[in-house]
Amino acid sequence: MEKNKKPVIDYDKIASQPSFKQLAKKKNSFLWTMTFIFLALYMLLPILTSYTDILHQKAIGDITWVWVYSAGLFIMTWGLAHFYVSKANKYDSDAKDIIAEYEGGRAK
Repeated sequence: MEKNKKPVIDYDKIASQPSFKQLAKKKNSFLWTMTFIFLALYMLLPILTSYTDILHQKAIGDITWVWVYSAGLFIMTWGLAHFYVSKANKYDSDAKDIIAEYEGGRAK
């Protein structure tokens, strides 16, 4: 038997673990929420500019609210990306714990 041979991982067994199901549910909930917020705020721009005059009012000097809102979308995108990365790191840590749980139970 080879020394460097890695054990076979039963991915179906990992996927059936309650901790994995909980992580998947938590991650999917987070991703759907982020997606909804992102799309809602982006789709609001063309709706507000096409069907209302709200964003056509002057905000600062000759700059209208549409420019302020558009700049805010860039800031939001960067903010959501940074937030996602921090949450993804937490999910990666949780996934490592799930793998350790699987490896601990596999020996039994």
